[in-house]
Amino acid sequence: MSKRLRRVGAIKSELLKKSREAALAAVQIFNNPNIGFKSESYVVLMIIAWTYLLHAYFRDQKIEYRYCRQSGKRREFDRTKHGAYKYWELERCLNDAKCPIDKDTANNLRFLIGLRHEIEHQMTTRIDDILSARFQACGLNYNEYIKKLFGVNNGIERHLSFSLQFSTISTEQKELLEEHPGLPVNIQGYIKDFDTELSDDEFSNPRYAYRILFVPKTANHKGQADRVIEFVQSDSALAEAVNKEYKIIKETEKKKYLPKQIVDLMRSEGYSGFLMHHHTKLWQSLDARNTVKGYGSLVAGTSWHWYERWVDVVRTHCQENKEKYL
Repeated sequence: MSKRLRRVGAIKSELLKKSREAALAAVQIFNNPNIGFKSESYVVLMIIAWTYLLHAYFRDQKIEYRYCRQSGKRREFDRTKHGAYKYWELERCLNDAKCPIDKDTANNLRFLIGLRHEIEHQMTTRIDDILSARFQACGLNYNEYIKKLFGVNNGIERHLSFSLQFSTISTEQKELLEEHPGLPVNIQGYIKDFDTELSDDEFSNPRYAYRILFVPKTANHKGQADRVIEFVQSDSALAEAVNKEYKIIKETEKKKYLPKQIVDLMRSEGYSGFLMHHHTKLWQSLDARNTVKGYGSLVAGTSWHWYERWVDVVRTHCQENKEKYL
């Protein structure tokens, strides 16, 4: 083996080692009951873990992952002010056509990248419970991909044990956002905006956010081993029975309305005097396009769409001012 190939192999091995260490540190910090800065640490370390993992993959596939530009027949590499090469950050890795990561896993990582941008310059309140489903998905995705790309021996699941809880386990609900008034407005707005841009299938995909329903269970026989958590296939008879018992309904994409649709709806309900300029004045007076309030969102970066919550506000306004609009 040539000296160059040995060097390439050594760098790849070192990248994998650092990647696994970062992922293990991320999970261990998140599971440590004595640490309060969990989510922030997890996000930063997992982004590092994924970045090194993809760098190792690109190096293995002989794909250039340094920033450079073509100058004639030569490539000029971008460098830091101290002369080091500038390697691709995680988002640039995901954007490359030869990136091996599937769309839903990439959605999860893009969410964490955006979240890091929101939290890296300011202190946040605890967001562990609100975003735990996405953190769980990130960890599972990482373990799957490091084994898929570099062999099952590189998996990290054997180094981690189940984290014991001193409180009952509950499922993550999107309504948690409204139940945490201390959540910074920039974080709350970012989460809502990012989720709104996803399709229903993308939002519900377990690679984006790993959500599980927990049902208390006891062993059927004395002396029988009983795991804290048991997984069953979603299409199994047991899962169907649980779904029926607890009336679990698949979350659907929020219905959206254009301003004209809302005005037409109010007029069809009898408020014939309610016109477009009334609607505009109303949302402006209530600062309703503030994404933190959750009344609507900007779709595809071009047009504002309103949610059902805003329609209810408009309807209440018309009812309280019916002498003006009837």
